[in-house]
Amino acid sequence: MSRRFIQMYKTCFDKFRLPKRYQGSTQSVWNEYTQLFIEYQPLSLAHGFTDSPVPKYITDTLAATAKSSNHLLNQYTRDSGHPRLVHALSAMYSKLIDRQIDPFNEILVTAGAYEGLYAAIHSHIEDGDECIVIEPSFDSYAPVVKMCGGVVRYIPLRMKNPNNGIISSGDYVLDDTELEEVFNSKTKMIIINTPNNPLGKVFNRAEMTKIANLCIKYNVLCVTDEVYEWMVYDDNEHVRICSLPGMWERTITIGSAGKALAVTGWKTGWAYGPANLIAHLQIVHQNCVGTNVTPLQEAISIVFEDEFKRLESPECYFNTLRLELQAKRDFMINVLKEAKMEPIIPQGGYFILADWTALEDKVDLSSETDPQRDYRFTKWMIKNIGLQAIPPSAFFNEENKKLMENFVRFCFVRKDENLQKAADILKNWTSK
Repeated sequence: MSRRFIQMYKTCFDKFRLPKRYQGSTQSVWNEYTQLFIEYQPLSLAHGFTDSPVPKYITDTLAATAKSSNHLLNQYTRDSGHPRLVHALSAMYSKLIDRQIDPFNEILVTAGAYEGLYAAIHSHIEDGDECIVIEPSFDSYAPVVKMCGGVVRYIPLRMKNPNNGIISSGDYVLDDTELEEVFNSKTKMIIINTPNNPLGKVFNRAEMTKIANLCIKYNVLCVTDEVYEWMVYDDNEHVRICSLPGMWERTITIGSAGKALAVTGWKTGWAYGPANLIAHLQIVHQNCVGTNVTPLQEAISIVFEDEFKRLESPECYFNTLRLELQAKRDFMINVLKEAKMEPIIPQGGYFILADWTALEDKVDLSSETDPQRDYRFTKWMIKNIGLQAIPPSAFFNEENKKLMENFVRFCFVRKDENLQKAADILKNWTSK
């Protein structure tokens, strides 16, 4: 290869390198573990979506929408959200937070909750602004803050002493002193995820009130990721922080049709909050995604209108889904216990974290090179027993990864037959 060619290549490489705002970002755990699934074909309890058929009336609604005689339902709709959908969302959430939400000025429909979070952060974080991230946290929060020139201040949930040796996600709490210290005059935003992925913690009213009081004291914007809002188990309560005194004016709430209706491939989410804040998100949205998919929004509108009418009824899809998932959760808790793992009982969400260290004598992690033990363990499981899960250290920054590298995250939103297959795999492995 000639020296001239090498110099030309280097010149192109230097000029066309990844912009600094993206440098430091690495391949996501989702991309890496999707590739492992393709390569090894394990039984997957990894990614957060169901493998069961979507309820027929939901898919029939979409099919009817696409075939409608109203040809405009297959064309562009309003950029900030299909009129019928923002009205449906306004009716739903106005009831839930006991406040009238303006459908056209206080709601933005987004390309999944992912874009809602992206728009919320990009429209408010500038160079030097600090954003508090509670860990474990979804792995997109911190990178987006950093892209905007913001500074991430991490605070981890820590386990307090559980009752009777039974560990619940509610036993993981924020330390009051740490929480107070992480707020300061530079704090612009805090991101809360409740129910939490991957821990399954549902922040209770007292915990939310502490956070709210600090947001008010330091004039901080709260972005709350509530995509698992309908998956809350036992006697736990989903507290929407925007409904607490003084918080509507400073809260952006993110939701997801993908999670609520088990249609993650539809990639439709939303953000709601005061008009002056939502207007900022709309600026980012119009210069990024523009218009979301019209027939999907129309179909979701119809489903939400129907479910709103029976919101208090046991027949409401959100209520039947919760009971169905709670039964799956309880099944998997027993499976993990029988396999000598120690599960953290989730109060909400799709996932169970379990401590696998009692099984160390049954694994050989020497062939895996990842620095975190949970990455090595999950890859060993994929390759040796044919079961896939996610390493929870992916939900922490480098300093705090050690807090959960002895755990593994299982998704229990699967067909009963596949949960039974997982149980059989674990039993066959651990009984040897």
